[in-house]
Amino acid sequence: MPATQHYRDGQRPTLTQFLIEQRRRYPGASGDFNALMLDVALACKTIARAVARGELAYAPGAGSGVGTSTDQVNVQGEVQKKLDILSNDIFIRMTEWAGHLAGQASEEMDEHRAIPDGLPRGKYLLVFDPLDGSSNIDVNVSVGSIFSVLRAPQEAIDSGRPLTDADFLQPGSSQVAAGYALYGPTTMLVISVGNGVHGFTLDHDVGEFMLTHPALQVPPDTQEFAINASNSRFWEPPIKRFVDECMAGQTGPRGKDFNMRWIASMVAEAHRILMRGGVFMYPRDLKDPAKPGRLRLLYEANPIGFLMEQAGGRASTGRQAMLGVVPTSLHQRIGLIFGSKNEVERIERYHREPQEQPDTEPLFAVRGLFRD
Repeated sequence: MPATQHYRDGQRPTLTQFLIEQRRRYPGASGDFNALMLDVALACKTIARAVARGELAYAPGAGSGVGTSTDQVNVQGEVQKKLDILSNDIFIRMTEWAGHLAGQASEEMDEHRAIPDGLPRGKYLLVFDPLDGSSNIDVNVSVGSIFSVLRAPQEAIDSGRPLTDADFLQPGSSQVAAGYALYGPTTMLVISVGNGVHGFTLDHDVGEFMLTHPALQVPPDTQEFAINASNSRFWEPPIKRFVDECMAGQTGPRGKDFNMRWIASMVAEAHRILMRGGVFMYPRDLKDPAKPGRLRLLYEANPIGFLMEQAGGRASTGRQAMLGVVPTSLHQRIGLIFGSKNEVERIERYHREPQEQPDTEPLFAVRGLFRD
């Protein structure tokens, strides 16, 4: 009986039950994948506990809190918080021991991590952002963890050769599963194993993730958008055009009013869109023309893009489908636009159309809040 049927009958399946039912679609499956997903869930529960304790987890005193910066800088050039390091260690410790993984890569590690000698080696790769939005920890805004599961190359498994970075550089369309944990008023785990998107809520009384949001769907249309408006002077013309049209409201070319949101925690932004629709934009801009974007392709854009596509939404760079991008480096950055399909496709269309030419008569120029 499908998990959604249990839900309709008033019985909320656990994550374990859900995964077992999904596995029945593949009679020859070994169970390794399910076990890996449960290890990831355990890591998320452990991080949720650390996040929930906040300052109580540390001794009193200035500079000792959960949101305190360390003297360490990750490969992205960002100063790490204590909880960044702790969350990364939890992910490694909870997932590398059981023999399901061939290797791991994380936003917080300079290089990929091979399974240590003496531990069994599996057939999957795990890439993750252990604590997305950690800059918001000290102000108690929702944060989360993002993860993606890939298959290790069969040749590497058969030969036993050491992994290389190239083994992780797979397009998002190759993902076996992806998901995120949201550490908010409730702790939620939202996953896709290639058969839709499903949300689970942590029941602290029994210590289990319970299916509470089966078969999530992103509405194709929306009246909400999310973007960091402080970067407006660096936006490319297609993004400026889209935002100006939204801001013009009912009297503008869109003929309807829009609300603008910005949480600065991508997990929280993605969750809001999965719950009620919307479009999120962190596009390539002109602030640093040498950089193709700000977000990490492997650890953020691909897993969130996979979830959006599985839920009927769309994820894009603005110029091409996100899941079709072939990575070129482990910590590659990229522009990301995702959410309600019709809005994302509109933004893609604006990128394809010829750029707007400047007005010759300033008196009759089109004006908008974010126009130069």
